[in-house]
Amino acid sequence: MKRIAIFAATGAGAALAFRLRTAIDAEVTIYAKQGITDDNIDVVRYEKLRPMVEKAFNAFDTLIFIMAAGIAVRMVAPYLKSKLKDPAVLVIDERGNHVISLLSGHIGGANECTLQIAEAIGADPVITTATDTEGILAPDTVAAGLALRPVPAASIRKINSAVLKGIDVEWRIDASMYNADFYSRRLASVGIYAKMSDSWVREMGGPIIWITENPPDVLCDDVLYLVPRRLIAGIGCRKNTSFELLDRAIRSACSAIGRLPGDISAFASTDKKNCEKGMIALARYYGRDLYFYDNEKMQNVIDRYRLEESPFVKKTIGIGNVAEAAALCCADGRFALPKTKYERVTVALLWEK
Repeated sequence: MKRIAIFAATGAGAALAFRLRTAIDAEVTIYAKQGITDDNIDVVRYEKLRPMVEKAFNAFDTLIFIMAAGIAVRMVAPYLKSKLKDPAVLVIDERGNHVISLLSGHIGGANECTLQIAEAIGADPVITTATDTEGILAPDTVAAGLALRPVPAASIRKINSAVLKGIDVEWRIDASMYNADFYSRRLASVGIYAKMSDSWVREMGGPIIWITENPPDVLCDDVLYLVPRRLIAGIGCRKNTSFELLDRAIRSACSAIGRLPGDISAFASTDKKNCEKGMIALARYYGRDLYFYDNEKMQNVIDRYRLEESPFVKKTIGIGNVAEAAALCCADGRFALPKTKYERVTVALLWEK
């Protein structure tokens, strides 16, 4: 589930922000300028916008500015790094007439979010990326939907340009990947039919898109490599929880996002659980690393990302969120599954950026 920050500078903008919070399926935090809303309303109030944007930029998946586009551009400009890592940025006028996809349209999901919000509030979506205006499914949009990281970033433009020119781009999947069939099925569902390949594809020219876990040290020209992002499982559990219950919870959590436990790259939890035999057995069974984090580091993450805390858990171990906080301690990313309770176990799944 996406974490969205909405910034409002006027009363009308705040009213639209509250409307959005109930209309979209996401974890929404509203930042409103002091004095424009009732003090009892659940918002983060600010005097100056820039410090709030600086804190929020790397803590949220999407930033929405209900104000002039020029203000939004000036606010985010100092923090922009790469289309592969920057959050999606949208702008909406305070009357809710237009929703503009400003930054990270494909990989960050700004275009998709723009369409969803426009439909929810009856606004006109404004999307300017070339492939979308031509009605073409961009390879980096496909990659984002499959949690694949494009390598190198420079090849995205080359491949998209080839697609726009009508040049056939060949999709290939590394046959040595254990879940190669998964990617084949998912691509076929959107009309892309990929060939299974072995390492010999490294010697070929392009344009080619190759899904692989192991791109070569020397990258081929005109080849866009799509590398699976790490999937982190944050886990909280009751004392002496069995391996069977933990495994059942992990399988259910992965099933909820259409994945298998084998897709998990690492497990993470609080150091209060570093002697839990069931958790240790779980990591050993799947052959994955298990990381533990102390309360200080996890509380810093909870505060930074404004994670919801459970009073019971906080009273028990000193912090109020284990699964999500542990996952974010392990890797910066976006939750595929927010903390979800199972029998004696809580699981959160996070895709690394």
